[in-house]
Amino acid sequence: MLERLIDCFEAVDDPRDPAKIEHRLIDILVIAVCAVVAEADSFVDIEDYGRSKEAWLKRFLSLPHGIPSHDTFRRVFSLIDPQHFWRCFLGWVQSMFKGQQDDDALSRHVAIDGKTVRRSFDKKNGRHPLHLVNVYASETGLTLGQKATSAKAHERQAASDLLDGLDLEGCLVTLDAGFCYKDITKKIRGSKADYLVCLKGNQPTLHAEIAAWFETNCFARGAPHYRPQHDYFDDSHGRLVRRRVFVTTDLTPFPNLKAWPDAQAVIAVENIGSRAKGDGKVTAEIRHFITSAKLEPERLGMAIRRHWTIENGLNWVMDVTFDEDRCRVREACAAENLASLRRIALNLARAETDTKISIRRKRKRAAWDNAYMEKLMKT
Repeated sequence: MLERLIDCFEAVDDPRDPAKIEHRLIDILVIAVCAVVAEADSFVDIEDYGRSKEAWLKRFLSLPHGIPSHDTFRRVFSLIDPQHFWRCFLGWVQSMFKGQQDDDALSRHVAIDGKTVRRSFDKKNGRHPLHLVNVYASETGLTLGQKATSAKAHERQAASDLLDGLDLEGCLVTLDAGFCYKDITKKIRGSKADYLVCLKGNQPTLHAEIAAWFETNCFARGAPHYRPQHDYFDDSHGRLVRRRVFVTTDLTPFPNLKAWPDAQAVIAVENIGSRAKGDGKVTAEIRHFITSAKLEPERLGMAIRRHWTIENGLNWVMDVTFDEDRCRVREACAAENLASLRRIALNLARAETDTKISIRRKRKRAAWDNAYMEKLMKT
């Protein structure tokens, strides 16, 4: 019962003074994970969950001094090193990720993006809101890693640090323009993975070079390559969108691309859209990408589209289902560790695939039904 979860926690170092310990670290951590799965949003909620489930928890935890207070939970999570805490789960997360993929490149798609926990700021002490860089497996819905930064401007270093600790061999890693740097793509290639990165203003010379080529050869009147290699329509979410994908593997016209590791193709995607029931206004946008992957234009278009599953499958779920943006925990380590607990809870809920219900309903059922909670923890 809960052996796998307990095994993960055994590796977490206890930062407290041994002479002042009343509650075992393993007890605190297991109660916290179970509580967050069961819709706890704060340390007070975690204490309340522990007290309401104390008889059940005593079946596998010793609890020599009963349930810790919310102040104890807060102090402990303020002391635990967030990166060490997450790394203790990395082996389990990686095994789940590797176990649920096949040989298809898109099943090994990984997206990297940032997210701000908006109400975690502390004006009195001059703390900005917690900003997290997340690594997300789009096919399985698992969060593979996270790292906090002091501001959005520092996402580059956070992404680089995250890549050092992940096994991404054979994956296709997609990134938005905020991560369009040669050092990041070199790390991805060094991990035996491919990259597909959006190109914008932070690489102005290369972006201008690629945009000008596509304008002349694909979008201008009488252009020689005016027919897209892939052209598809989407009428979901109340919008009508046409996406045209243009790809060239001849990189001779782009001398500034030589410094980018193993670049194989440049891509332009034109989105033409309007609301299904609106004023008829049509908008058009062209985005440019670089990739080291040798994929057909259709599959490159699918990968670009799939990158945004990190917004819907992780960021949106964190805000709507876990109410992350409203969390007022301000201590830097405590806020990051609580964010880790939320992602661990989401991974546990997603890994249980027998019950075909929403994440919200899984959390409610786990709160009400101890047997179902045990099932989630043993997934």
